[in-house]
Amino acid sequence: MTFQELLARLREAAEGQPHPVFLVGGSVRDGLLGRPLADVDIAVSGDALAYARCLADLAGGAYVPLGERFGTARVALPGPDGEVRQVDCSALQGDIAQDLARRDFTVNALAVVLAEFDGDWRRAAVLDPFAGRADLDARVLRMTSPAVLDDDPLRLLRAVRLAAELGFTIEAATGQAIRERAALLATCAPERQRDELCRTLAVEGAAEWIELLDRLGLLVALLPELADGKGVAQPKEHHWDVFQHQVETVAAAEALLARPATSNGSQRAYLRGVAGSGPWHPALKGYFDQQVGDLSRRTLLKLTALLHDVAKPATKTFEASGRMRFFGHEEKGAQMVSAMLARLRFSSQQMHAAATMVGNHLRPGQWSDGTPPTPRAVFRYFRDLGAMASDTIFLSLADHLAARGPSLEPAAWRLHVEAANAVLAQHFEQQQRTERGQRLLTGRALMEAFGLPAGPIIGRLLAEVEEARAAGAVATTEEALALAERSLAREGAAAGSAA
Repeated sequence: MTFQELLARLREAAEGQPHPVFLVGGSVRDGLLGRPLADVDIAVSGDALAYARCLADLAGGAYVPLGERFGTARVALPGPDGEVRQVDCSALQGDIAQDLARRDFTVNALAVVLAEFDGDWRRAAVLDPFAGRADLDARVLRMTSPAVLDDDPLRLLRAVRLAAELGFTIEAATGQAIRERAALLATCAPERQRDELCRTLAVEGAAEWIELLDRLGLLVALLPELADGKGVAQPKEHHWDVFQHQVETVAAAEALLARPATSNGSQRAYLRGVAGSGPWHPALKGYFDQQVGDLSRRTLLKLTALLHDVAKPATKTFEASGRMRFFGHEEKGAQMVSAMLARLRFSSQQMHAAATMVGNHLRPGQWSDGTPPTPRAVFRYFRDLGAMASDTIFLSLADHLAARGPSLEPAAWRLHVEAANAVLAQHFEQQQRTERGQRLLTGRALMEAFGLPAGPIIGRLLAEVEEARAAGAVATTEEALALAERSLAREGAAAGSAA
């Protein structure tokens, strides 16, 4: 439903109300900024639940109680993306001035009397007790009072997320108040912390906002394991310590996914020359906008980039020669990342995806020695990593960029990119053959040919045939059956020898 269509229904529902109804908060802020409204907030001086039910009937939406005891409900609206999808209705606790005083930031402490609003934000009579409109013009995020941060410490994270989404700066006194209260973040529900972090990572230029979270003391309050990487030196090939390297990997991942390159908003000069220069294939168009649970692959990649070397401090050792090593940091890192994401209530699918990338992020680098990977190696890589194989290639390349930084060697970078392009091209060619239904064998054919029962052996034989086909060792059904027969004979001989 468009905002103008919704506004008519909002006003119609308010006609039966004995008390004023207000548009409030982020709805007013975004309207004044000219941003599209995906949701609308309504405050009712009276029975907000009755208002929400009436609105649901008028707008053809669904009434969803959120907290009937406290007078809050949601109206979920039908409609495509780009239109208003929901209206949150709440009962005022006191009058509108008291309600606005309890809101977090001045740019959210805004209200419009619904009956007096015709939909033209340029003419709107805005209730603005905290000079929020001036802060909107100055693009500044300012708390209404320090008390609002104590009332809900999630607002500490929300400040950074809002600043990131709006492109605002956080006013100095507000930043200081946040820094002083960073430890309070631990009192917030993990799910709420997760959502604010992910929304911040979703913004372009996420590395700069991650650095702000760190300066405010919020990043290590949220992900304390990252603190161990601060000041941990790395081999001479690395430009930064472990912690900063992980932050730079977020920026590098963004630069690699920038299509076209001019869309990358990174402030890092060393990345401007490589933005959009990473590997690509037509099959990847739209790929990183796909969802893994409720996160895009793009956001999940940036989250994983931030965490990918989290185990380096715990695995750092020195050889007798003095050479620094981090043996097993990828395997241990996968375990640590799983635990960290579980703590923040990420889904099992997201935890598995991130752990897969972390545990395998060194693997694509093995192709960058100038020797093209074999079709069999490509097949095995995509078989082993499954749905996260392409993502891990991009994590590996981002890791490369963030290791060398301004000292990037163009020749080594080109080799890494060329290898990745070759791998992607081979994989998608193999995938297209499979999608065209060109299977050489089916499970039923194997069972009939060799009198086998259904079970794991069928899957193993089919995988062996597909791998051999990818390597060019078999090309016909007859050759595939011969391969399966040889495999069964070897298993039989091995079993007889063991007996």
